[in-house]
Amino acid sequence: MGGPPDGSPSAGAALRVRGLVKRYAGRLAVDGLDLDVAAGSVTALLGPNGAGKTTTVECCLGLRRPDAGSLQVLGTELAEATASADHRAAVGAMLQDGGLPTSARPMRLLRHLARLHARPRDVDVLAERLGIPAFARTSVRRLSGGQRQRLALAAALVGRPRLVFLDEPTAGLDPAARLVVWELVREVVADGAGVLLTTHDLDEAERLAQHVVIVDGGRALATGSPGVLTARSSASVRFTASPGLDLGPLRQALSEDVAVSEPAPGSYVVSGDVDPQVVAGVTSWCAQRGVMPEALSVGRPSLEEVFLDLTGRSLR
Repeated sequence: MGGPPDGSPSAGAALRVRGLVKRYAGRLAVDGLDLDVAAGSVTALLGPNGAGKTTTVECCLGLRRPDAGSLQVLGTELAEATASADHRAAVGAMLQDGGLPTSARPMRLLRHLARLHARPRDVDVLAERLGIPAFARTSVRRLSGGQRQRLALAAALVGRPRLVFLDEPTAGLDPAARLVVWELVREVVADGAGVLLTTHDLDEAERLAQHVVIVDGGRALATGSPGVLTARSSASVRFTASPGLDLGPLRQALSEDVAVSEPAPGSYVVSGDVDPQVVAGVTSWCAQRGVMPEALSVGRPSLEEVFLDLTGRSLR
């Protein structure tokens, strides 16, 4: 796929990936992927399990060697960036496995990491916001999954990085902790950093990301802002009613430019060239048959619906 469309973060990119290819035993995990992360913005990399997201992140961090392609980190080719102490210090990463030393204690680890940077965050303030003092005396190996998530995020952000990789940052967190993570991500972006976010939470992607790349099979299927991606899809009328309604008469009553379906039992969708006449036709058909269309809505699909349409698979 070529460069991103209008509104993409290609100019002034904190991360620029072109034609990334990675194979495992001859199998393509990433197949010619293009990706940009602009300074001061969030790019969400979305895809089902096995789509190549984690491999892409690991290649961008220098943890895996790509088979082909160009990767620029903060304006410098990856090989030079990973060789430079200044560039390494300017990149923060929160990976799925955490990468935390298991014998360390949380606050001691954060203070150690802070001393490695010229302008670190206030460790006590950052830790307090993430609730880390509550388990500060516990070694990393004894932390719960959610506690490790909080510590891993703090470790990624404590050095005030200019480029941040967040791989499933809110997985396993309760709703209150998730809101704190979102606040911290927005603050990092407001401070000028670029963020590459992978997530299975499409609501999270819609709330945080200015740019989205949907991947499957290691290839980009669509790129753009959440608004652009949803606007590309047809409007629809959605409602719920008794399952198994005979939709033949409704199809005959409506324009040939719309499609009528029941994607799940009792969930009905009329999509395509939806206008006021189509909406009136749906409600009239329901009234004639004594059907109460519950949760009736008219509008563009959500990012999750766009994702399902492109990949045919659930993100979870």
